[in-house]
Amino acid sequence: WVEEPTLLVTRFEYANLFHTVTDWYSAYIASRVTDLLNRPHVVFVDGHCKAPLEETWEALFSSVRYAKNFSGSVCFRHAILSPLGYETALFKGLSEQIDCSGVTAQELLENPDDRKTARLSEFGEMIRAAFGFPVDRNRVPKPVAVHNILFIRREDYLAHPRHGGKIESRLANEQEVFDSLKHWSADNLKCKLNFVNGLFAHMPLKEQMRAVQYASVIIGAHGAGLTHIIAATPNTVILEIISSHVQRPHFALISHWKGLEYHAINLRGNYAEPQNVINKLSSIMKNLGC
Repeated sequence: WVEEPTLLVTRFEYANLFHTVTDWYSAYIASRVTDLLNRPHVVFVDGHCKAPLEETWEALFSSVRYAKNFSGSVCFRHAILSPLGYETALFKGLSEQIDCSGVTAQELLENPDDRKTARLSEFGEMIRAAFGFPVDRNRVPKPVAVHNILFIRREDYLAHPRHGGKIESRLANEQEVFDSLKHWSADNLKCKLNFVNGLFAHMPLKEQMRAVQYASVIIGAHGAGLTHIIAATPNTVILEIISSHVQRPHFALISHWKGLEYHAINLRGNYAEPQNVINKLSSIMKNLGC
């Protein structure tokens, strides 16, 4: 017998960051709506193997086990079936209108409004706390001495070894755009800007979270790496570069549901004119006082 509350989770796209985050969110929501006082245990009831993203499952919940590893019959005193990945609000919102805007939990506590949500803000706080980063809802933001501009790099990948699809770059001249923005940041005289190379595929998850936690602006081509904005702090500004080949509202919606300022550069094809990106970033930084 397992006495403690346990979430039973079925993963689908277990190797993809966006879909894994939807699973994290579903598990989090399931524990909230069932009024669990403590973080529940998780049991994977799918047949997938261990993935690199399991580190965060272990950080977010009390324990992680695989049903396929049980050696005998197991009974749960309190079992909760987590919503399936394609049924979570984060995924459903891509095709169905979910008309609510995001605010922080503190704002919603002070000014209740059933047309607003703090769920994603709370979820982001849970992720930050799980990795040891401070969460202080009453903290008054102080002037920033150095603005971190995080450029999330994208590497073309296959989400599964049996994937047979064609890989197409979302930003053909990413290196050129990155170098141009880095040079522009170094030459900025009004503010001290720190341009961060977000090579997330080569960084431990905690370092990825650290880069997101301390970013004033997060830039990136449309891709799973931008899902990390779910853990961004309330004053972070998002700039997404969108290829005409892949136009989906994932990150515009996450920004909206978190209450983050969001901007997009829509391309014709997958080539971005570096000066256009610089102009947009310059405008954002001007609004931040630079």
